[in-house]
Amino acid sequence: MAESPNTPGASSGVVATPEEQKRNASVEQPKRHDALHTDRGDTTIEETVVQKLAGMATREVPGVYAMGSAGRRAFSALAERIPGSQTNVSGGVSVEKGERQTAIDVSIVVDYGISIVDVSQGIRRNVIQSVEHATGLEVLEVNVNVTDVHLPDDDKQDQQGQQDQKTELQ
Repeated sequence: MAESPNTPGASSGVVATPEEQKRNASVEQPKRHDALHTDRGDTTIEETVVQKLAGMATREVPGVYAMGSAGRRAFSALAERIPGSQTNVSGGVSVEKGERQTAIDVSIVVDYGISIVDVSQGIRRNVIQSVEHATGLEVLEVNVNVTDVHLPDDDKQDQQGQQDQKTELQ
């Protein structure tokens, strides 16, 4: 016949002392409360929500011409031509999010003649204010990656290219 181990509180008849009960009791951490975690329940926010908020806040900053890399912008331009499609406001934004904090990376194209330092500071200020106010998450950092500078001549070349395409189709 196998013997059962004597564990405190087991039905073997051995009773643990109060000191042993304190040592063996699981240590429960009190639940931290904040805007997203209350006594009445928790609120979770998806990364896409933070991406969209950050994308909109970035686009509001003067000097931001576009968001994302050249490939991303080309894909978005094609997608916007599809009837019924929505503008992708989260393009050029990546997010790492935990329960209470987030870090955000944005890729932008700036207008020529605008201070990249000023634009970056404006983006950080606007994104942090927008995301923290809307979500209650703490924004740890906003990294700005400038992928290109939009030159005034670029618009003229784009318009000329579009006119050439229309002429070819006729």
